Amino acid sequence: MSRQATRVATGRQPRTDTVLERELSLGWRTDLIFARFDGEVLPRGDCLVVRTPSNPGFWWGNFLLLDRAPRAGEAAAWTARFAAEIGTHQPGSRHVAFGVDAPERFELPADFIAAGFTLGAATVLTMRGEQLRAPRKALDAAAYRIRPLALPREATQAVELHVESDAGEHQPVAEYREFRERQMARYGAMERAGLGHWFGVFAHDGRTLVADCGLFTDGALGRFQHVSTHPAWRRRGLCAALIHAVCSHGFATMQLETLVIVADPDDVAIGLYESLGFARGASTWLIERPPAA
Repeated sequence: MSRQATRVATGRQPRTDTVLERELSLGWRTDLIFARFDGEVLPRGDCLVVRTPSNPGFWWGNFLLLDRAPRAGEAAAWTARFAAEIGTHQPGSRHVAFGVDAPERFELPADFIAAGFTLGAATVLTMRGEQLRAPRKALDAAAYRIRPLALPREATQAVELHVESDAGEHQPVAEYREFRERQMARYGAMERAGLGHWFGVFAHDGRTLVADCGLFTDGALGRFQHVSTHPAWRRRGLCAALIHAVCSHGFATMQLETLVIVADPDDVAIGLYESLGFARGASTWLIERPPAA
C-alpha cells in the first residue's frame, strides 16, 4: 500500500454510549459506528431508534432495533412506532425496517407477513490478527495496485463501480446512484475524522478502479463496508487480495483487535472470507417493508 495508507489520523472516535448498545452483538454494534458518526442513535425503553437524516432513504440507516423477536399481534403497534419515531421526522423514509438482535432465527408472525413485511438475515463474520491467512492466489503487482482512494476526488469512481456491480438489482438506478453518493460522502467525512479509509484495487494505469471496500473503526473494532468487484474483473483473485491487504492494514497500522464483516448468508463471498480466516458468528435479523409503489 502507499504511504497514504500507513496511518489513520487522530480524530473523533465514536463510542457506545448506552448499556443497551454495549450489550449488542458485534454485527449490530459495528453497524452503529456509522449512525453514531453523522446520525442519531436514541435509546428507548424497548428499542433503539436509529436515524440518518442525511440519507433518509437508507433502510438500514433508519430503523428501530429490537432486542427480542416481535410477537404475534404487534405488527400494527411497531409500524405506528416506526412512523412516530422516524417517518414523522423524515418524510423521505418511506420504508419500514426493524432490526432484531436475537441469538436464534425466529418465525415472522402472521400479522407482519399480512402487512407486507419479510424477514431476512445477515451473517456476521469476525477475525482476530492470528486468524489472517494469505489468499490462495497472489496478486500480480505489475498489473494491479491496492491503495486508499483520494476522497472526495475519487468518490465518483467508487459510486460508478457500485452501480455497475449492483447490475440493476436496486431500482430505479438513479435513486441507487444517489444513495451510493450519499454513502461515499459519509465515508469521506469519516476518513477526514480519522476513523478509517476507503480502499481500492486499481488496474492498468493506476486510475481504473476495479474493486473496493471500506474499513472503519470503533476503538479496537473494525467494520468492513460494501465489498464490490466490477463484473468484468471478477474471478481474478482481486477481492481476496483486497480484503487480505485491508485486514493486514487494520491489524498492523490501525491497531485493531477484531475485524467484522457482514454478508448475505446465500452469497458465495462468505466462502472467500472464510478462506482468509474469518469465522462465522451470530446472525443479525432484518424485518423490512419497502415503500409503497
